[in-house]
Amino acid sequence: MLVEMTSPVFKEKGKARPPIRFKEGLNVVLGKEDGENSIGKSSAMLAIDFVFGGNTYLSSDGVKHIGDHTIFFTFEFDGRPYRFARNTASPDDFHVCSEGYQMTGAVWTKQEFAAWMKEKYHIDFSGLSFRETMSSFFRIYGKDNTDERRPLKGLPGESMQKSIDILVKLFDRYKDVEVFNGRLEEQKKKLGVLGSSLEKLGTVSEMKSLLSELMQYDIHPEELDEIGNLAKDKPLLYHKLKDVQTIYQGFSEFLRKRYITAEEVLDLLCEKIGSSRLVRDSWIVLDGFTGFTPIQNKLLRKLLKMARQIWVTVTLDEKVSVAQLKRPQHLFRMSGKMMESLTWMAAEERVEVLDPWWVHPGEHSRFHEAPALEFLEQHLFRYDKRQYRKEQEEVQIFQAGNPKEEMEEIARKIRLLVRTKGYRYGDFAVITGDMTTYGSYARQVMEQCRIPCFIDEKHSILMNPFVEYIRAAVNLVVEHFSYESMFRYLRCGMSGIPVYQVDQLENYCIAVGIRGEKQWKDHWVRRYRGMEEGSIEAINKIREQVWKKIGPFAEYMKEKEHTVEERTRMLYHMIVKDRIQERLAEKEQDFAAQGDQAMVKEYSQIYGMIMELLDKMVQMLGSETITAKEYGQLLDVGFQEMRVGIIPPTADQVLLGEMERTRLKDIKVLFFAGVNDGIIPKHGGRAGLLSESDREFLDSRQVALAPTARESMYIQRFYLYLNLTKPSRCLYLSYAQSNAQGQAQSPAYLIAMILRMYPKLVIQDSPKDEISQMQMAQQATEILLGGLRKDGEQEQNDGWKELFSWYLRSEEWREQCLRWIRAAYEGAPESSIGKAAAVALYGKELDNSATELERFAACAFAHFLQYGLKIEERQEYEFRQVDLGNVIHQALEQFSRNLKKNRLTWRSLTDQERDQLIDTSVEETIHDYGNTILESSARNQYMILRVKRILRRTVWALQQQLKAGKYEPSRFEISFSMEEDLKASNFQLSEDERLRLRGRIDRVDRYEEDDTIYVKVIDYKSGNTALDLTSVYHGLQLQLIAYLNAALELEEKNHPGKNAEPAGMFYYHVKDPLVDGKPGDEEEEIERKLLEKLKVDGLVRAEEKILKDLDRELEAGKKSLVIPAAYNKNGSLSSRSKTASKEQFEELCAYVNDKIRENGTRILGGEMEKNPYKLKQRTACDYCSFKEICGFDEKQEGNSFRRLPVFSDEELWKKMREKGEKEDGDEVDAGTAEGH
Repeated sequence: MLVEMTSPVFKEKGKARPPIRFKEGLNVVLGKEDGENSIGKSSAMLAIDFVFGGNTYLSSDGVKHIGDHTIFFTFEFDGRPYRFARNTASPDDFHVCSEGYQMTGAVWTKQEFAAWMKEKYHIDFSGLSFRETMSSFFRIYGKDNTDERRPLKGLPGESMQKSIDILVKLFDRYKDVEVFNGRLEEQKKKLGVLGSSLEKLGTVSEMKSLLSELMQYDIHPEELDEIGNLAKDKPLLYHKLKDVQTIYQGFSEFLRKRYITAEEVLDLLCEKIGSSRLVRDSWIVLDGFTGFTPIQNKLLRKLLKMARQIWVTVTLDEKVSVAQLKRPQHLFRMSGKMMESLTWMAAEERVEVLDPWWVHPGEHSRFHEAPALEFLEQHLFRYDKRQYRKEQEEVQIFQAGNPKEEMEEIARKIRLLVRTKGYRYGDFAVITGDMTTYGSYARQVMEQCRIPCFIDEKHSILMNPFVEYIRAAVNLVVEHFSYESMFRYLRCGMSGIPVYQVDQLENYCIAVGIRGEKQWKDHWVRRYRGMEEGSIEAINKIREQVWKKIGPFAEYMKEKEHTVEERTRMLYHMIVKDRIQERLAEKEQDFAAQGDQAMVKEYSQIYGMIMELLDKMVQMLGSETITAKEYGQLLDVGFQEMRVGIIPPTADQVLLGEMERTRLKDIKVLFFAGVNDGIIPKHGGRAGLLSESDREFLDSRQVALAPTARESMYIQRFYLYLNLTKPSRCLYLSYAQSNAQGQAQSPAYLIAMILRMYPKLVIQDSPKDEISQMQMAQQATEILLGGLRKDGEQEQNDGWKELFSWYLRSEEWREQCLRWIRAAYEGAPESSIGKAAAVALYGKELDNSATELERFAACAFAHFLQYGLKIEERQEYEFRQVDLGNVIHQALEQFSRNLKKNRLTWRSLTDQERDQLIDTSVEETIHDYGNTILESSARNQYMILRVKRILRRTVWALQQQLKAGKYEPSRFEISFSMEEDLKASNFQLSEDERLRLRGRIDRVDRYEEDDTIYVKVIDYKSGNTALDLTSVYHGLQLQLIAYLNAALELEEKNHPGKNAEPAGMFYYHVKDPLVDGKPGDEEEEIERKLLEKLKVDGLVRAEEKILKDLDRELEAGKKSLVIPAAYNKNGSLSSRSKTASKEQFEELCAYVNDKIRENGTRILGGEMEKNPYKLKQRTACDYCSFKEICGFDEKQEGNSFRRLPVFSDEELWKKMREKGEKEDGDEVDAGTAEGH
């Protein structure tokens, strides 16, 4: 045992303390009497762990604060001391010491020390190391083995299975486990054919179905041996049956004395029924059976001996002989087979068989008022060719375009028959062979037509919110908190987070790309563009709430080694914590208040069903160690098998069900929907583990199993006969010409057969929106609304007006009808919000950019939504084309700043310097752009390379353009909005209203000569924007001219005494174009073509001197590669040149200033009309984000495009000049008036 431990660093009140001595038995480490914490208790315990060979002490606070040191310690075995020293700097070495802890020079390795300790402590268990043994006994704060949920875990990262193995080894019982594992492997090896496929998805489900079938047909495991011998000539079937026998035997042994399967209930009943006093000497009637399985026959054999009499009803034609009934294809083969087995059992048990009672047609039969249906019962699926040649209405066929229209026509006919023939809803039934499709349509159509109906089905619980809550929570762990899995959980309806908070979370996660568990755990700090100040804290509170709910569950479930029981307990703990049972009860009450009994039934059952499933999982597989993914798959298998059945209510309702499942009783009118090929008859599914040929072979050897595919076809026909002969008054058959996906389909063979039997029967077409066919007001609303929309059109049918008149007279529908009229005829809403509301939204000082004013000119309503109400599109964590333009723009700005910072000029910049600066500028830009979006994927990282490539081409082209002339860049990124005295940015709109224009000019170039500064403005564009004077005139392009106004004024302000004049204003399109070339083209020729493609667009002063200063190579007969100008050979400017005189520049600048004032005044006046422009083929609605909000429709009165006229340049200059002269005249008049 350890008897002593000491170290120079062990202190007490600042002085070295004496060695710590241990006594045999319990040793207690106490703190001070005042209860002060952090005094070294845990460090002392970790030091003891260090002495025994542990390493956790090395990362403890003591070592961090004190530094490396040596601990000396003594063990005593059989009265002899053994002294050692271990240093934290070299923990793998154990130094042997003499008395007084003098090192002898002998050094043991850690492995040697552990082996020695194992021997001294007599830990010689098979397969168990010293570390594994001791770790379970050292539970100290700081070691990763203090999880109270995992008490057996002794080592960090140790699985639960490993912990159990260590415990078993400590008690020397591991040999039993090894024997069991050996047997398990032997059993796996026994599976010759199925062993490799058991891991595949679906195989277990197929095995379950086969075992269930064997139990129902009273085949026990030992009998499979004999059956297998019958198939020795078929090796695959033989080995398959041997594997099934092995699994069946193991399954039965596992269940014996533990559980009873549903299939074994009848077997157990057979054992116990002999002692029943209730059954003995009773009269038993069996009605509605079409056959019995062997296990049911086994029970009947018992009943034959006990009951006084047993009556069995059989559907059978009296004229059919016994010999005919033996044919597999005969209609009544099932009835004949059932009678044969009952007669044979009765003979064996010596029970008398009475003469059969036949029910003959007569005046009291159900068909006495429907002879056509009686004919159907007597001749359907027979081999005679008799026909019913009378006129009749009992059997009818109609076709519809698709399943939805089919159900609508059925609903219409039911309403018509109830109203005109006096039927009750309980007299009707609707059956189909495709409940999946027709059931969903039936719900919505019957509800719309207010027809009460009961849908007879056991529906899956997979879409129940509670089930989705469990599946989503487990899937969230499996998918590592992916966006989809996280919001699947939050939106399941049971997460407990309000919908509006989930919306806020989702907006944030989409905008900044929150993915993965770590990001959900961490405090969020990133903000996306347009995010309100301070809202990040509110988002974090929601995140914390979510993590508090799901975090502990997720962290536990992600650990690989947990048993089914452990995972189920954790799931149950979360269910209880989230109060799911109470929430389900609240939902149940809500559905009860709505009168939805089907949902009440589901919600009353669901909690108990799931708890039962979890209990079964624990009972059957509790000790199995599985991953979270496997646990989720296990749950899914359980959920998929669960169905909620609803007991048919006694209320007056239409019964709707599946052809083979639904039991029809006292039905007067039957609708058979979906009589299409592929549905009637149903195509057989896959055969399962036993193939179709396997089943046919076993059937030929008198081994009774479930019917083969061929037999199933005959059985379907019999069920079809039973259903078609159930109604006593009318039978309607219907089919759809196309399925729900729009694919064409054919009617089933039954349709042609019925038409042959009834030659005067004609297939009816489903009516197409005919008003006369409407039975419900709800059905006709679309016709009415269509008529209102098209009112006034020549081709419009006036029949809808009669419908309109009915709606207006109806007390129930009058108000709704009046609302429709107002919506159809009253036109667009008010075009103004009023001045007071405008001031409340914008204030008396309108702070606008040129882009916002252009938006107003395009559509006042879109401006109101975007800048008045501040409606924004959802920010998404993706890199779109618009983002590419923004990044390039920002990188170009950064390049200009870096150029200035490094004291370089555009003209002197070398290629190497340029490329280096571009790389730096792009890297600096992308680091902060869009929350690191550019680094989030390989595609987006490629965009970085693309940005660099485009920027290299751009800077090169801008350099060439500068070198071609005399102009020098003056300033970059000039913001003029803060200039209080700048006329170009401050506009007085009225006495108390003004407009401040915001803007940032990308680049201003200047050339100074004498007292004149010539200014050109460049705006970088990533799109294909071109200066269009027509758009300028209509206020759709103000930005470039507004920037020129501001630049001219700023230059004069910064250079007093100088006169600033415009030289030009241009858009430079940032791109890396492709040019046509030929092999062998000179580099200069390629560069010339590139410069031609990258030439600026805009407007330039039409003066020779200015044009030469911008491009010195421009001369007669040449086209500039720098500016949008060219000379004819005679020296005149080409008509393709985009030029204007100095006076025209002044007129244009003045016109734009007036347009800014005009639009500002209209905005503050409250204008918000839906008035989108249309200019040639371009409209304001083309790329508008608010289409779904505004509902702009030209068909509505008051909703129309502003069709903007197109003018020639000469007309535009004239109009702008006249408007300027008029404005000047108005100012003079105003001044004269003031003078008077």
